[in-house]
Amino acid sequence: MPQKPPPFEKLFREHADIKRLSAILVQAKDKPFDPSYLHWDKLRRLKPPGGLSPEEWWLATKFQRLGALKPIPLLDKQGKAFQFGTPEIVLEQLHKIDVGAGASIGVPEPITNPQTRDRYLVRSLMEEAITSSQLEGAVTTREIAKQMIRTGRPPRDTSEQMILNNFITMQRITALKKEKLTPEMVFAIHKLVTEKTLEDPTAAGRFRRPDERRVVGDDFGEVFHEPPHAGELTARLNGLCNFATGKTPGYFVHPVLRAIMLHFWLAYDHPFVDGNGRTARALFYWSMLHSGYWLFEFISISTILRKAPAKYGRSFLYTETDDNDLTYFIVAQSSVIRQAIEELHAYIARKTAELREVESHVRALNLFNHRQADLIRHALKHPYEDYTIAGHRKSHNVVYQTARTDLLNLAVRGLLQQKKRGKKLMFGVPSDLAERLRRLEKEARKAEIPTPPGVS
Repeated sequence: MPQKPPPFEKLFREHADIKRLSAILVQAKDKPFDPSYLHWDKLRRLKPPGGLSPEEWWLATKFQRLGALKPIPLLDKQGKAFQFGTPEIVLEQLHKIDVGAGASIGVPEPITNPQTRDRYLVRSLMEEAITSSQLEGAVTTREIAKQMIRTGRPPRDTSEQMILNNFITMQRITALKKEKLTPEMVFAIHKLVTEKTLEDPTAAGRFRRPDERRVVGDDFGEVFHEPPHAGELTARLNGLCNFATGKTPGYFVHPVLRAIMLHFWLAYDHPFVDGNGRTARALFYWSMLHSGYWLFEFISISTILRKAPAKYGRSFLYTETDDNDLTYFIVAQSSVIRQAIEELHAYIARKTAELREVESHVRALNLFNHRQADLIRHALKHPYEDYTIAGHRKSHNVVYQTARTDLLNLAVRGLLQQKKRGKKLMFGVPSDLAERLRRLEKEARKAEIPTPPGVS
């Protein structure tokens, strides 16, 4: 737990000396010395500016912040409103998010190209499904999880079931992006997220009951968060939906901030027995897509969150321990969103470069479509992989017959080896795949060279 800040009123009384207070106010007015929006737990360990004590520095910092905070309809257990500000660090992140994900300008061509966008969409859905589940304790490797989703095999344990549920939920979210959020939709999302993973199957898609006390804590018994009483959940969920659809508050809230606050809101209320974190992140995605940030079909925030899960948890605690100041969570999450957008652009740049390399063997032949080219690229890197029609279909979001034709065509051309495992048709990778590609390329080039006149 971060150390709770000294109460503002107490500090104000302790520094009521007019001369000292004037010096503090001058610091607060003239020196915006907190660009990172530090919590007391970190600020108290640093050297204060202008000869102030740590407590005086904190008092000056609070003077700077208080006038900029706005309340939202989310109330804590004592009935006090959560509030937020938009310091420069947040405004900068919002600008980068708007530029990177809010319009088609600058969006990588593979995503705007109808022939290749589905490959990136499926990749992103799988990535978010896996890492969001891992944040909540799912234990499996990414490769095993991806293999399960691609092949369509049933989950073998609760971890794999969580991942499959998340994948299905993310697909559903993209279909619901134009719908208004309602309590019924939230229940439906929660049921998808938790299907076949709860000790009590009846807890999927319903509120926790008063006798189902839930707290957020660690393995050593320390409680970080105790959510509101179950009797308040109906009113709180109605409030969340009103906020999500813009009915409240009575002033403009940037769509990205609204999505971030929805994420926090559901996590704070913790309305379900389990699956609250995954449901909260699903609502974030719904909100971003609903607000027109269509690129978020291709972005995984949980990939970033999983790299620093403690930082993610602390951003909740900073908010709760400092007068319900949501700005801490907003600062952390806006940074995560920006990083996720940058990772998508970097990923596409890498894949585009890889594809160009493969295209020297594949596209120049004009014999293969983009799905086959993608499989060949993957096969060159994974020489012991087995491919199935179901897996190819799911990876590229095509019908069974299209996937079957793709693989059989590659087998006929000698680039895959057809075999059977039981009744299932499988396609293996020849050990000399690269050499076979080079031979095909040479043959294709030879066929393109016209025979000179008089030469038989």
